[in-house]
Amino acid sequence: MLIKLLSGDLPRSRALTVLLLVVLLGLLLVPFLFAGARPLNTAATICVYIVLVASYDLLLGYTGIVSFAHTMFYGIGAYGIGIALASVEEPTWGIVFTGLGLALLLTIALAFVIGLFALRVRAIFYAMITLAVASSFTVLASQLSDFTGGEDGRTFSVPELLSPGFTLMENEVFGRAVDGKLITYYIVFFGCLLLFLFLLRLVNSPFGRVLQAIRENEFRAEALGYRTVVYRIWANVLAAVVAALAGALMALWLRYVGPKTSLGFEVMTDILLIVVIGGMGTMYGAVIGAALFILAQNYLKSLMGQASEALADLPMLAAALHPDRWMLWLGVLFILSIYFFPIGIVGKLRFRRK
Repeated sequence: MLIKLLSGDLPRSRALTVLLLVVLLGLLLVPFLFAGARPLNTAATICVYIVLVASYDLLLGYTGIVSFAHTMFYGIGAYGIGIALASVEEPTWGIVFTGLGLALLLTIALAFVIGLFALRVRAIFYAMITLAVASSFTVLASQLSDFTGGEDGRTFSVPELLSPGFTLMENEVFGRAVDGKLITYYIVFFGCLLLFLFLLRLVNSPFGRVLQAIRENEFRAEALGYRTVVYRIWANVLAAVVAALAGALMALWLRYVGPKTSLGFEVMTDILLIVVIGGMGTMYGAVIGAALFILAQNYLKSLMGQASEALADLPMLAAALHPDRWMLWLGVLFILSIYFFPIGIVGKLRFRRK
């Protein structure tokens, strides 16, 4: 049953299996293990980024396509939900699915057109085209303030079931109230889990094998009779749809959508860093990379603050670990991860197993 669920793509490493179980159980049980809003928000962000990074790995790691438009599709999904719910006084599930449906239609159309015209050129030119399109879309979202909220974005209400004030039952479960925030988190968690399993099935299907053949040698794959442009366009569309769904889940969680959180180039650089840290061409790399990166982003600064206070008697070390320098140490950790794991953490663990 487990082998079928994972589409036959087992971790193939004891250490990797343990890490994946820790991440899965941690995300599943975090509402009952930790109090406060920060751990829950961190866990929801990890869930969304796992799917977002895995969908980008479908392009970069499995097909060899370098695209900078992935955050655009992520933003379309988020804005589809945000604009739809912000335009009505009484949020309903019908409005949610209408906004999501329109966002997915726009995503499919844009991904198909971009793929149709841009994937016929060489890799570097395709990367530049997608960067230009994504930048234009970001500027457009910022300028249409009456429609998108401009730079400030839009806050919106969600259906009553997902609102923080909603309580499903009077009694607490393991010390946690079953409220709208908890329900929203588990919608995000299970939605991301299903999307990840879908991507895992996709890359282990005959379609995924052809994508890997295109990555390794496009001319040979074409000589074997495969229409490589068609496969690359389909990969582009599928990755874009999953990214849009991840954006929609993130919008429901935040109850806010804006250009910085959904369309900013920082999101794209985070995706690239996570793919490299976890390992390209390994869906499990998205899980490990996203968990480590988001945890470092959220807790490295506070950990450095505690360490700096503990080393107050050593001024040089205390100054080096000052919380304001957390970005420097995050960069150092990234460099070290590249040095010790040049093929990514998952790739290294699997290589050691072999």
